[in-house]
Parts: sequence; C-alpha cells; structure tokens
Amino acid sequence: MSRRRKAEPLPIPARKPFSARLWPRSLAFRVIGFSTIWAILTLIVIFTLITTLYRQASERGFDSLLSAHLFNLIGSVGVSESGQLTGAPDLGDLRFSEPNSGWYWSVEPASEGVHGNLHSSSMTTTIPSPTVAEVPFNSSFQRSYSTDGIGDEELQVFESEFVLDAKNRAARFRVMGNKTELEQEIATFQGRLLTYLSLFGVGMIAINAIAILLGLQPLRRVRNALAMVREGTAQRLDGQFPAEIEPLANETNALIENNKRIVERSRTQVGNLAHSLKTPLAVLINEGRALGGAKGQLIADQAASMQKQVDHYLQRARVAAQRDSVVYRTPVTPLVQRMVRVLQKLKPDVSLSLALPAADIVFAGERQDLEELLGNLLDNAMKWAKSTVAVSVTPAGAAGLFEIAIEDDGPGIPEDKARDALKRGRRLDETKPGTGLGLAIVADLVNEYGGALALDRSAMGGLKAVVRLRSLQ
Repeated sequence: MSRRRKAEPLPIPARKPFSARLWPRSLAFRVIGFSTIWAILTLIVIFTLITTLYRQASERGFDSLLSAHLFNLIGSVGVSESGQLTGAPDLGDLRFSEPNSGWYWSVEPASEGVHGNLHSSSMTTTIPSPTVAEVPFNSSFQRSYSTDGIGDEELQVFESEFVLDAKNRAARFRVMGNKTELEQEIATFQGRLLTYLSLFGVGMIAINAIAILLGLQPLRRVRNALAMVREGTAQRLDGQFPAEIEPLANETNALIENNKRIVERSRTQVGNLAHSLKTPLAVLINEGRALGGAKGQLIADQAASMQKQVDHYLQRARVAAQRDSVVYRTPVTPLVQRMVRVLQKLKPDVSLSLALPAADIVFAGERQDLEELLGNLLDNAMKWAKSTVAVSVTPAGAAGLFEIAIEDDGPGIPEDKARDALKRGRRLDETKPGTGLGLAIVADLVNEYGGALALDRSAMGGLKAVVRLRSLQ
C-alpha cells in the first residue's frame, strides 16, 4: 500500500512578540486601559494628599486644644501659704468630668514646699509619666508625649512645670487628650473620602470609556467599509469621516482604484497577447493539417500543444495579476452543484455523489478560477473512474480555510508517479485523450492563491485529490 503524500503546509503566521501578546492589539482597549490606570493613580495621589492634609490639620487642632486647656489649667491653680495646691479648674469640657473618658488633667508638686494633688473627676487612677531623662522639657519647661490611658486608649499628654509664687514654689501641670478618638475621626474621614473618590473614579472611567469608544467609532466605520470592499459588496470607502480620518479614507480609495487599474491593465495585456498569438498558431495548425503526412501532423500537433501552453500561462498570469485584489468573492456551494450537474449529464454512466457543508463557504477569489480548478479535477476523475466519483466540500481545521476533496474508484496514481502527474504536459497513460495540463493547471492555480494540493489513495481504490484554499470569514 502506498504511503500518503501530504499537502504542502500553508504559511504559518509569525509568532507575535511578547509585548504584542502582553498588550491586546485593540486601540480602544489600550487607550481606555492607560486612561484608567492614570485615573486610578491620580485618585490615589489625591486621596493620599487630602488625608495627609486632614491629618496634619486635625493633629494641629488637637494639639492647640490641649495647649489651650493647659494654659487654662495653669491659670486656675494656685498655692496656699502652707504650700497646699488650691483651685477648682473648669476647662469647659464635660469630658473631663466623665470617668475614664480619656480626657484628664492633673496638678502635682514639682518643688519642695508644695504638697497635695489635684486631678479631674474623669481620672480615676494615676497615670504615670516618663522621666525627664526619657522625655526632656524644652526651653519653655514644656514637653509632649504619648502614653496609655486608663481604658487602653492612647493619650496625648501636654505637660509643663510652672512657678506658682514668689517663693519659687512650682507645680507640674498635665492635660491629657484621647488620641484614639482623633485616630477614629481620621479613619472615618478616610473611609468617607475613599467612598466618594471611588464613586467619582468609577463614573469618570465610565464616561472616559464612553467618550473614547465614541471617538473611535469612525475607525469602526472605516473597518466595516473595508470589510465590505474585501467581500465585494462595495467598491470604495463611502461616507463622511472626521478630518483626522478622511485622508486615510481618501488614500485607501486611491489605493483601491490603483489596484483596479493594475488588474485591468494586466487583463488587457493578457488579452492582447492572446489575440496576437491566436492567429499565427491557428495558421500553423491549419497549414500542418493541409500539408498532411507525418510532418504535417507533427506541425499541427506541436502548434496545438503550443496553443495549450500559451493558454495555460496566460491563465496563470491573469490569476497572478488579480489574486491580491480585495473585491472578489465566490460562493462555493452553488458553483460546485452546477458543475456536478453539468458533468453528470455529459457522463451519465458515472455516478456522482456530493457532500456539502450546512453553511455556505465563500472562496476568496474569482469564480472563473474556481470553475477551472474544479473542472480539471472533475474531468480527470470522470475520465479515470470506473463507476463512481465522490465530491465533498468541508471547512478546514484552521480558520479561514476550506477543502474540496474529489475521489474516484479508478486505478489511481502510484506514489512514485504522483509528483510527475503535476508537471505540465506529463501524461501517465497515452491511451487516454488529453494534453497532460489538467493537474498542472490545478497545481498552478492553487499555488497562485496560496493554497495546497495533495494527491492520495482514495478509500474507493482510485485517486483522491484534496485542495485547500482560503475562504472569507
């Protein structure tokens, strides 16, 4: 059993660089992504700046309040002749009378000759203070520090030593504020600010995305218009475009028009060449037949072969001139059905079976080229088939490709001669009529359209020809 001769693989797209795989190719996604990142970073900076300023202002206010209470306390306390601390300070804040509120004041002796202690009614137990070595006084005999309160709250303490009379008798004054309340207020403010900025950020990003998508809408119109041109439903980009995109649309229309002119010029030149060679070759064929004999027959046969070769290469030149055009599209199903019906009528003794996909496939090329390709394959299969020819059209595994398989129950082609069968003018059996150009034309047409052709052994016993071509999405 002969081994399968695989089709030449279609070109594989180059692998995208890492940066292209990391970032999607969508311009809208990139713009929205970068603007979103910038908006988030901006809101983070704003949040950090506002909370920092609020914290600084709150701490300054807190310190100013404690400092004012301290001076008020100093002004409300005196010392008697016996050295007893006297006074009934009222700092004007009910929290100093609420037990364990975290707001306290105390007055303690700081020199000899002074005795007694005064403290707020909120202070139910003694709150120790660090030594002077740990937290020294400044030049104004004041110091500030943090310590733990009665209820495990954090206290901010303002402390000062003040001389009470002319005898240089001094006392130590302390005012303590609940710093935990301050931190809770700051945390509450941060939470509210974060909520408001998050809502604002979501709204800003949504509005920004909508604006970007609306701004890029003309590019989608250009893409849709190009798709219509590629599919053959339009000949140019029509419509009103913004000033930034209009030059692109104009240049694209100019490119399409130039492509059409090139194709038409190539067709005209091919047609002129065909007409210029047609008459001399016809004269040679007629003269050879008129001459008669072996030499005359040889001249007529060679002239006819030349005519076939010229037609073949003119056809190949025409396909090469138009294969990159963006305006050709050919539905495959109706064309295959029509050709199968015609050949069935020409050779009713051969049974033809046809399998088609549920959804129609559109060939990315011209109808005449697909007709010639199918015609040559079907003609070859009908010529060699004993009784049956099967035709099937299926989408290929890769996107944008489809396959046409034609197989028969004839003798097939040996593996060592399969490559020769694709050479122009090569006939494996001289007893059958023909010029040996059929499979060569098919191979050239498939090659011009960037497809692949494989010759294999059919399950029916004969030849199986598989053509893979590109389709429109």
